[in-house]
Order: sequence, then structure tokens, then C-alpha cells
Amino acid sequence: MIVWVNGTFGAGKTSTVRELIDLIPNSTLYDPELTGFGLRNLLPHKRLAEVDDFQDLPIWRRMVVDTAAALLAELGGVLVVPMTLLRQEYRDEVFGGLASRRIAVHHIVLTPEETILRARIAAREEPDAPEAEQRVRQWSYDHVEPYLAALGGWLGADAHRVDNSRLTPRETAEAVVAALDSGAAAPCSIVQTPEPRGETLAAGVLLFDDRDRVLLVDPTYKPGWEFPGGVVEQGEPPARAGIREVAEEIGITLEAVPRLLVVDWEPPRHPGYGGLRLLFDGGRIAPDTARDLVLPGSELRGWRFATEAEAATMLPPNRYERLRWALRARERGTVLNLEAGVPVG
Repeated sequence: MIVWVNGTFGAGKTSTVRELIDLIPNSTLYDPELTGFGLRNLLPHKRLAEVDDFQDLPIWRRMVVDTAAALLAELGGVLVVPMTLLRQEYRDEVFGGLASRRIAVHHIVLTPEETILRARIAAREEPDAPEAEQRVRQWSYDHVEPYLAALGGWLGADAHRVDNSRLTPRETAEAVVAALDSGAAAPCSIVQTPEPRGETLAAGVLLFDDRDRVLLVDPTYKPGWEFPGGVVEQGEPPARAGIREVAEEIGITLEAVPRLLVVDWEPPRHPGYGGLRLLFDGGRIAPDTARDLVLPGSELRGWRFATEAEAATMLPPNRYERLRWALRARERGTVLNLEAGVPVG
């Protein structure tokens, strides 16, 4: 399992996890910052210049998952991770990747009072790099407001809070251990979608409102918006899989078997294996039905109707191309065969 200690810069994560290593038997410290520092030596300067923070690099988020899983496979026990995560989509991507490998994550957030937090930042020193001291201090100040906003929203609802305003690092670590032992800091409930081991067959269903806008959902376990749907189970008819997924994901029961719009062959791109992706036309849903949509919090965090132009800014490029041609097929009353989003045949 992983104990992920979150909190803004200056909250006391590093000093706390050093104590946690002593208190949790068979535990190992993994600091994802080291992965970020390594990328500075691996990636071209041009790519690094495109982001302000290494967390914005998709490769960093993938490597955090891969490294954590490799460490646990090699060492076993408990991995203690001190890392600030203030963007929910990054938390979802990293924790979702870990969940897909059946790695439980206990999410802790340190919540010192703001005045104490700012005082700690002001007193922060960088003995190994005095020339960077002011820059690091300003970086920490700049993240206080985003941290407070996250704490008042998704972060406060997701993680177990430990107020370490007046606690020593040892006392903070003891409070974390007590929360783990009592079950107060339970494993995150993020959906556990197993990573594919080969090509997959997936069925998505397009649902429309009375303005012909398409329904999109926002998964917690991967970046970007998506259509309702999922992987077709062994021995399951694809259209029926789409019906099942719509019912499970958004609580709508389709009365008729949806009509096929596109068959798209998705080529393998690491770390995925690709496979066939089918999109079906689920028809229009009434306004009162849309108002009653129920989302499973562990799997989907939002939904909305979007125009084709809006979907272009919300969907990853491969999913948008699939949607674009599915809408053309719907208009023409036909079925299109795609390869990597491009019509063939």
C-alpha cells in the first residue's frame, strides 16, 4: 500500500515522512520530486521550457505510477510518499494508475493554519543552495492560495486531514499512524480499472439532448472527457455492453438496442494496447431524465452536454476524431469504418 502525504510547500511533509518511516514497519520513502529532477536531465530543454512545473509533464505522472509500483514489487511493505498534488485531474491520473495495479492509496493532507504556514515559509532556508532561497520561498507563497482552494474543495473531501499547526514532526507522524490504524484514513475509493494486457474491445454510447448536443462524462481515473461506455466483457455483445455501461455509469436504462455508428481501430501506443472502439447512437434523452443523472463518485466526477466545437476542446484528439465521424455517420444514416480515427474502405 501507499501512504501519500499531501499538503502545500512548507506544510511539513518531508519532516513528517521521515518520522513515519520509523513508525511504520517495513516502509520505504519514495519522493516523486526525484523523478522530476531526473527528467530535467532526460528531456530536451525545449520540452522542459513548455511547462512551469514538472507535474505538468504527462511522462512525470506516468513515471510516478511506474516507479511506485516497481518499488513495491521489489521491496514489498508500505511506500510513504511526500508529494504536493493540488490539481484534481493529476491526483485522479496518478491514483487511478495505482488503483489499476491494485495498489491501495491512503491519502493524508497536512493542514497547518495559514498564519503558521506562512511563518514557516518565511523562515525556510536552503543551506545547500542559498542563491535559490528567495526563489523557493516565493514558489511556496505562490502555492498557498491554490492549496487553500483545493482544501476547500476536492482535496478536503478526498484526503484525511491532520492539523499539524502545533505538532512536532514526530507528533504529526503519530497522528497519521493513528488515523491509519483506526481506519479514519481509509484507502481512496477511486475506481480500479485493470490495465489491459492486450488489445481490447470497447463500446461507447452517444446520448443527445433536444439541441443535439452530445453527453460527455469526466472520468476520475484518466485525463480528458469521455463518452459513457467501457470495455466489453468476455462473451458479451458490444451493443449490450454499451447499454450496461450507460446504466452503471449514469443511471439511464436504454429501452432499445442502440444503432452502430463507427468502428474505429485504435493502434497500440505505449502504455496502451489499442483495439477496436465502437460508438453507438443511444438517441435523445428527455430533459427530466438528464436532471436525474446519478454519477458514481469513485468513477465519474462530472457530466455535461457539449456541441461538436466544445467537444473538440474537451476530448483527447483520438476520441474527438471518433466523435466527429460518428456525428457524420449519424447525419447520413450509415456506419463508418475507421482506422486511427480516419475513414477507410
